[in-house]
Amino acid sequence: MYFNGTGVSKDESKAFEWFQKSAAQGYAKAQNNLGFSYANGEGVPKDEVKAVEWYRKAATQGDAVAQRSLGGMYASGTGVPKDTKKAIEWLQKSAVQGDSLAQYHLGFTYAYGKGVPIDDAKAVDWFQMAADQGNADAQHALETMCFGVADPKSKAKAVKWFQKAAAQGNPIAQYDLGLMYIGGEGVPENEAKAIEWFQKAADQGNAKAQSALGAAYDEGTGVPKDKAKAVEWYQKAALQGDTDAQLGLGLMYANGRGVPKDDVWAYVWANIAAVGGDQVASQARDKMEQMLTFEQKTKAEKLSTELLEKIHKK
Repeated sequence: MYFNGTGVSKDESKAFEWFQKSAAQGYAKAQNNLGFSYANGEGVPKDEVKAVEWYRKAATQGDAVAQRSLGGMYASGTGVPKDTKKAIEWLQKSAVQGDSLAQYHLGFTYAYGKGVPIDDAKAVDWFQMAADQGNADAQHALETMCFGVADPKSKAKAVKWFQKAAAQGNPIAQYDLGLMYIGGEGVPENEAKAIEWFQKAADQGNAKAQSALGAAYDEGTGVPKDKAKAVEWYQKAALQGDTDAQLGLGLMYANGRGVPKDDVWAYVWANIAAVGGDQVASQARDKMEQMLTFEQKTKAEKLSTELLEKIHKK
């Protein structure tokens, strides 16, 4: 109650005191809560070694959350020497008890060979278990694995998991589902639905979705053309480092679309995209450079440096 502020004022220190009393009597959930408190410095100074100690006490009593947490500590080497084998052992104990986060992490482990040989079948099994419990990350992982298979049935499964993860608010799944509707992959082509999903992801800060919205408003794809809105969404994505949006914004300035024409800012954004590795942007920047005076080029380079620093700090 004190920990969550349920019925009383939230007080992490008092919560910690009660966790200690209960944990001393062998109550596993309280021991897990003590581990969490020490791991995160809530109600007590942060102490990762003590966190491991209490997680272990709860985990050996069969507490699934503590088992998963202890597995995570071994996986990252936090509070204990890094030990992938022990991490998997504890994650497995938790996952078998139905902990969806542990199931997801095991799926990830097998999908990418983190301490074990890559095993797509085991990865899918664990992802499936977690996804069936509503874990959006697992649903997105499943959709990605299924969508990479040419079999139409697998693509149909991928669409199902994309939709479930997207409906739960996973911004990556929402963006991916938008792409599917744009291209008619696994679903009937539907630009309006694509925009709907791009919007949901963009509102959560997904840079790729913001860039896609910028392009949609720029070109009138699924929405009426609106150059000002295109600039708005390109700007949001560009400041997050999306090179497509940076180049798009540069071209808006170069052609005076949605903003007053400005050769300096056109060069700035194309240059930033080029620095990010975009070859098309590199070619555009070189052409834009020919339009600048020496003073303009000096100003553009200064602005580029300042913006790059701002972007990299985010």
